[in-house]
Amino acid sequence: MQEQGKAPATVNLNIAALRGIAKAAWTLEQMNGEHYQRIRAVPVVRGSREPRGRSIRAGDLRALFATAEKDSTPAGARDTAILAPPAYAAGLRRSELADLDLGNLEPTEGAFTLHVIGKGNKERTLRIDDGALNAVNNWLAVRGTAPGPLFYAGWKGGALRGPQRMTDQAVRNVIVRRAARAKIGAVSPHDLRRSFVSDLLDGGVDIATVSKLAGHADPKTTARYDRRGDEAKAKALRILHVPVQRKEVSGQA
Repeated sequence: MQEQGKAPATVNLNIAALRGIAKAAWTLEQMNGEHYQRIRAVPVVRGSREPRGRSIRAGDLRALFATAEKDSTPAGARDTAILAPPAYAAGLRRSELADLDLGNLEPTEGAFTLHVIGKGNKERTLRIDDGALNAVNNWLAVRGTAPGPLFYAGWKGGALRGPQRMTDQAVRNVIVRRAARAKIGAVSPHDLRRSFVSDLLDGGVDIATVSKLAGHADPKTTARYDRRGDEAKAKALRILHVPVQRKEVSGQA
């Protein structure tokens, strides 16, 4: 499988699946012990691949938000509130974003506390303030205070179908469409989540805290979202100081 150009993680996932099937077959006496042990003995593949996806630069983020903010239709207010707070400033998965209800927003002093139920039925809370707070308040002024989905599905032309909930595919379509209008290249919902992780790490937030904010069970998963690249490595190395002065050299040795 490795020789076919598959990534190590993909190969190992397939190996794990085959081991599971073999165990089930052996348990049901559809496979003898010798064959089962041979399958169990297949080694995992070592190695790694450069991470896919992108972290969106600050200028591209501004352009992305601006395409929605300049849209005077109800969909424009909704899309701004999708892009800025949950998708980027809170780093939500698109399924988490689609599942949000108005009740998930808890008003606090000068902000909102966003309660999110993520993978594994685990709850986490995130603070929404600054420009993200403005985006949410602008949307709520359009949406109103009726209970139900936080984000309504929409028709063409910017009209919305309240109180019909958006699907996670509809969330993806919003982000892809706005990125195309901003002319910043392809952007997926997960790219905004990667940007959330990368920018927090670049800002000096420790990976354990970022992992909790992202809803990851393991900080190793959070590390795979880091898209800061060589620039971040160079920045980190500049912290180190080697106390050697440069000498003026006259003539040749």
